[in-house]
Amino acid sequence: MRAMGAAGVALALGLSACAGGTTPKTDTGSAGSTVKDAFNAGLTTVFNPSEKKGGIIKLADEAAPDTLDPGETYYGYSWDFVRVYGRALTMFKPAPGKASAELVPDLAETLGVASDGGKTWTYKLRKGVKFEDGTVVKAADVKYAVLRSTDKATFPNGPAYFEAMLNMPKGYKGPYKSKGMNTDSAITTPDDSTIVFHLIAPFAGFDYLAQLPQTIPVPEAKDTGAKYKEHVISSGPYMFKTYAADKSYTLVRNPYWDQATDPNRKALPDGYDVQLNVNAEDIDNRLISGDLDVAIAGTGLTAASQSKVLSDPTLKARTDNPTLARLWYTSINPTVKPLDNIDCRKAIEYAMDRTSYQTAYGGAFSGGEIATTILPPMIPGYQKYDLYPAGADNKGDLAKAKESLAKCGQPNGFATNIAYRNERPKEKATAEAFQQALARVGIKLTLKGYAKADYFSSYAGNPPFVKANNLGLALNGWGADWPDGFGFLSQIVDSRVIRETGGSSNTSVRIPEVDKLLDQAVNELDTAKRNAVWGQIDKRVMEEAVIFPGVYAKSLLMRGKNLTNVFVNESLGYYDYMALGKP
Repeated sequence: MRAMGAAGVALALGLSACAGGTTPKTDTGSAGSTVKDAFNAGLTTVFNPSEKKGGIIKLADEAAPDTLDPGETYYGYSWDFVRVYGRALTMFKPAPGKASAELVPDLAETLGVASDGGKTWTYKLRKGVKFEDGTVVKAADVKYAVLRSTDKATFPNGPAYFEAMLNMPKGYKGPYKSKGMNTDSAITTPDDSTIVFHLIAPFAGFDYLAQLPQTIPVPEAKDTGAKYKEHVISSGPYMFKTYAADKSYTLVRNPYWDQATDPNRKALPDGYDVQLNVNAEDIDNRLISGDLDVAIAGTGLTAASQSKVLSDPTLKARTDNPTLARLWYTSINPTVKPLDNIDCRKAIEYAMDRTSYQTAYGGAFSGGEIATTILPPMIPGYQKYDLYPAGADNKGDLAKAKESLAKCGQPNGFATNIAYRNERPKEKATAEAFQQALARVGIKLTLKGYAKADYFSSYAGNPPFVKANNLGLALNGWGADWPDGFGFLSQIVDSRVIRETGGSSNTSVRIPEVDKLLDQAVNELDTAKRNAVWGQIDKRVMEEAVIFPGVYAKSLLMRGKNLTNVFVNESLGYYDYMALGKP
């Protein structure tokens, strides 16, 4: 998932995480009690717990989200926030620490019931769940939601698990283009409360697919296609009141939400106010002053703000520093000349100053550990290795880089472009670091910034655009959809997820052998053998030099001054936005 962490698949898939120290400060809580601010207070416990209802949570985003449509969104923070207005079949438990790794039923009464050796999965919906207009949520609404999400021409950004795994009828292109086509081979709804998924092959982890926002119900009569993102019909405790594209949106209480049908949500605030395209440093300053509650993108304080916050014990005590199942990395596109030559790609691997990548993300403390693999250490299957040693100081091996350039017929270097998201200062700083480091061996980079909202659908994730605009390098980031090798790797190394219409997080990895290894691992029931294949895939991709791993991510998050029920949901990698309240 784009810039997100997550939690594990059945049949034996594991997880882990890290915490930190304390720097106490005393403040006044919601009921006049004493609340002690402390560094990392929101990692393994709920900071400032409260049952008090009321108030508005104020959030700001450095850009606009990819979309608010649950059928398409693929940014991690959007998966976190979508739960306030939509209910998927299952969800990660809203709890701090490792407890968040547990999957619990949400819209469904229980986790899925498997049959036919894991090829068929059945869910019963909770009774009495209603949309914002008072109509009862039915199984047909969930089926329709999943089917519409498979239309990648209309919804290019979303995950591609369902269209790959469900037994779809031949030629099916989604409910708009294939209107009226019988899809019972893939999904059936025997009654209004039952939905049954039929897979091509067994998949023991289907409950983890059931937590995807794509299972949030959509009433077909209210679907407006690509415009649905402007007013998603709520099945959760909050519904949209206003939506101003690229500016803001607000949510208020859904009058038809019933606490009796929802054991996972407390629905404490009266609403949410989200401002878009706010300068990242302005967001930090407003957090520090208390004018803002949450930086919704969750990428952490900017480098400029980190030094200020970490040097002030009072401010540091309002921060949390989670380690994430996430990799900040750069795609090296072999469809762009001369990077179709492996030795030209290897020159980049050798020439880059790894310490500058780490510095761009905030250093070892808040940015993360220098990466040499694709899998982060907390993902089962991780193997420690380094195919392109960068010297004892990690600043690059320029002799090896020049040797590779000579092998690829570019002894004096070459020119290409590097893409990054305009609204992310850390990505721009990383692009500049690449520019400076690669210039040492004659590789000239021109920086190309693009809007975050369309970065994958129109630019860095759009293969024709990548090739036509010589985007040899593209800044990227990925967190596990769930923390096993498949949940981390499949959407960024499988060539079959690449879409010529754009929207995929993978444009650079096109290795048939890797596709076959992914299929082999999914069908492997032995945990140790399966994990070994994830490590094999990792190394095989790195051998092709089509990904430059940057840092295994950490982030420095700041809690707003006026919040209750604050904790980092490890499975999501952010503060749990659904749980927050106001004092």
